Amino acid sequence: MAIACADAQHTDLYTVAQIRAIEQAALDHLPAGTLMQRAGKAVADAALALLPKDPSDRRVLIAVGPGNNGGDALVSALELTKYGVPVSIVMPVAPGDLSPDAKTALVNAKSKLISHIEFSDLLNNQQWDLVIDGLFGIGLTRAVQGEFRALINYLNNLSCPVLAIDVPSGLNADDGSLVGPDGVAVKASITISFIANKPGLHTLHGRDYAGAVIVNDLDISHSLYGLPVAELNRPALFSSSMHPRAHASHKGSHGDLFVMGGASGMTGAVLLAARAGAMTGAGRVFAGFLDTAPPFDPVHLELMCRSAHSLNPTRGAIVVGPGMGMSREAHDLLARMLSTDLDLVIDADALNLLAVEPGLQQRLIQRRAATLLTPHPLEAARLLEMPVEEIQKDRLDAAKKLASKFQSVVIVKGSGTVIANYNNADHSIVINTTGNPALATAGTGDVLAGLCGSLLAQQWPAWDAALAAVWIHGHAADCMVNGGIGPIGITAPELVPYLRKSLNQLLPA
Repeated sequence: MAIACADAQHTDLYTVAQIRAIEQAALDHLPAGTLMQRAGKAVADAALALLPKDPSDRRVLIAVGPGNNGGDALVSALELTKYGVPVSIVMPVAPGDLSPDAKTALVNAKSKLISHIEFSDLLNNQQWDLVIDGLFGIGLTRAVQGEFRALINYLNNLSCPVLAIDVPSGLNADDGSLVGPDGVAVKASITISFIANKPGLHTLHGRDYAGAVIVNDLDISHSLYGLPVAELNRPALFSSSMHPRAHASHKGSHGDLFVMGGASGMTGAVLLAARAGAMTGAGRVFAGFLDTAPPFDPVHLELMCRSAHSLNPTRGAIVVGPGMGMSREAHDLLARMLSTDLDLVIDADALNLLAVEPGLQQRLIQRRAATLLTPHPLEAARLLEMPVEEIQKDRLDAAKKLASKFQSVVIVKGSGTVIANYNNADHSIVINTTGNPALATAGTGDVLAGLCGSLLAQQWPAWDAALAAVWIHGHAADCMVNGGIGPIGITAPELVPYLRKSLNQLLPA
């Protein structure tokens, strides 16, 4: 049975290698072709749910490739004919190149009223009600070329829904990259992911190409599944830290937050982070500036604006880096914050200083209190001393390496933000599921840093704080867009009140 990926049992993510091992273990105890029959039936069921009820509006095109993915597609064609659905197949591959099970499916398909179309004849035909992508599955290792590439471009120019089998053809199921240089991939409306959910469907390009993801385990016993490589973020992962506030609490009960940075021309970054901290529950918020501190924040009068040099945090939590610059003064401020025993969020320019200064790295590694790093891909590349393309090629591995190197909780930002934990021998990786392109604007990273610091100030464990902050940050943007605001043109200050709303909605009654 297909289950939406938000369901708990399908939030676990498995690599291609893991899925192949699970599949082989299952095949050892099943008759030949069993899994393909189950997959084809599942695809047909998903297709029927997408098709119009009127039989005259049910023209389906199925793109068939050379592997088992193509075999699944052929079985789905057979299944759809049982419901009287007119099916056309385009198959830019010689029958002899099909897998054994796919060859059997092709023989069966030829015995039914299924139309076979040459690709050259497709170009004048745009009238489809649904397309099923069965070109390539999880095994693709080379860039798509020739007629297959032209076919993918044709599919991406259609206006009808596209259902991808297992993974959109051309998308790397492990990391969300497009396979090969100058890669192309099918842009699916829905992807039906077989056996298990896959990381690449949820990070980097995955969210643009996979569409909505449903998971079907093909009735494989879960005793054959090992530990997942990662899981999807959701409130259940951090709900143990969500508590309603006691009536007898006061501002001192909810912690002090210190936001440090604000070099000349960049004081707004500190104010954004501080405002986010105040509106997500920190009891008191101090805004520390390397440049001359403003006398007050005209938007949030409760913020206490100070010279960064005058602040000596001894309780609560710290955010260091927003708008801080790379000066010697900034270096010394970061060194001082690293020497505290308070939970610390390191963001923006503080990350860049950390990348070029081994002494600061050593201070970080020696800290006793929790530390949370919030790099975007370029900052992550600097910290790991590798090209940013390598970070994006495997965002999960990059997050894991950063967490291990700096013994910190790490948030690698981007589409499908990756959160990684390092606590003694415990490695955990989570991919976030909320957010949209509205967040691709200046200042939203400062807002996230302030939210992280606020939760730390309220004594959340660093891991829970990271998971919750990223989820809430994305959910707030989703609420804005769903309410008709954006995604184009949203500014960071507009996001802050929605953080408060998203956070309060999560509180238990």
